[in-house]
Amino acid sequence: MLVDDLKDSPVGRLVAVDVADARGVRERHQAFVPYPLPQTLLLSQRTYKLLSEADRALGRLDAIVQLLPNPQLLVRPSLTKEAVATSALEGTFAPLSDVLEADYVDDRRKTAEVREIQNYVRAAMRGLELIKDKPICLNLVAQLQQILVRGTRGDSYDAGRLRERLVAIGEQGRGIEHSRFVPPPHGDLLKHGVSDWEKWLNAEDDLPLLVKAALAHYQFETLHPFSDGNGRLGRLIITLQLMYAGVLHYPILNMSPWFEPRREVYIDHLLQISRTGDFDPWVAFFAEGVAARASAASQAIQDLLGVREEMLNELKAAGLKGMVLDLAGNLIGFPVLDVNDAVHLHDVSYPTANSAVGRLVQHGILRQVSRGNYARIFACDRVYQVIERA
Repeated sequence: MLVDDLKDSPVGRLVAVDVADARGVRERHQAFVPYPLPQTLLLSQRTYKLLSEADRALGRLDAIVQLLPNPQLLVRPSLTKEAVATSALEGTFAPLSDVLEADYVDDRRKTAEVREIQNYVRAAMRGLELIKDKPICLNLVAQLQQILVRGTRGDSYDAGRLRERLVAIGEQGRGIEHSRFVPPPHGDLLKHGVSDWEKWLNAEDDLPLLVKAALAHYQFETLHPFSDGNGRLGRLIITLQLMYAGVLHYPILNMSPWFEPRREVYIDHLLQISRTGDFDPWVAFFAEGVAARASAASQAIQDLLGVREEMLNELKAAGLKGMVLDLAGNLIGFPVLDVNDAVHLHDVSYPTANSAVGRLVQHGILRQVSRGNYARIFACDRVYQVIERA
């Protein structure tokens, strides 16, 4: 860690930590402990302008979603898209198509990457349930972290609770002396830091919501409260904050596709705050990302509705009606499905659902993607392509 860069930080302090090297020899290093976040913040006019643009883009997105006959259809594809991108930021890669199809594949056949990404979707769904009854707090986030790491390489003895060991952020296997950043040591300093974060997050103040989300994300990543999953959790908390505040009614804002191609810039912004105490560049970058991703989501919804209308018109022109049209209309939320999904979605018998799926295959709306001993799985390529490029 670049100690000289952080020794005069106005937003935190360095503390000494003792670490054993590979030979068991104790060595002294420095860890960074952030101060509590500010209640007020001076930002540039440019940043306020970007925040205003982001607010408008979020408003447009939420309005478009609420005009849909069944907005809930978009939740799972949106969360899956976010899961793929947020995991890629941490070095876990899997094609979106593999993840969408994974619900129909035996666990033993799934890759470790797909299982990890699926865990994010489960954690996000659980988070959406929890914020209906409680604010964002350590207890809530700890539950999500346990779901996130379950059955993965990060599923350690302290899963679901504050880490009980020192961690260092940097290239894996190079040791703390080569790390980019060392967050607070476990114990009282970490406990107090997370408690202050939790209180600040839920306090009444005059900070704009997006400013609060940006600062909360910085502090969470700087505290690095868990042994694994902090980056993915921190980005999930952004969505939960917007949902809890009522700015979004459905979790369809994906920030990770903005951060992923700008990974180094994203990380540098967070580290630069610790060095200089200047939040303005990070808040501007964050607001720019919110506006871009909200606009992309709005366009994707319009594209999905266009695809839906196109498919329905084709089927109507072919003289089809009833269950076939109903199923086609719901494909924007189920780009991958099997016949049992159609049964449960429409409360019909298996033969009726199977016949409808077969008609959609005949007309090129669905394509069977399963092979060998797998159950029959079908994909709607037109819907998938919109989600893929969103």
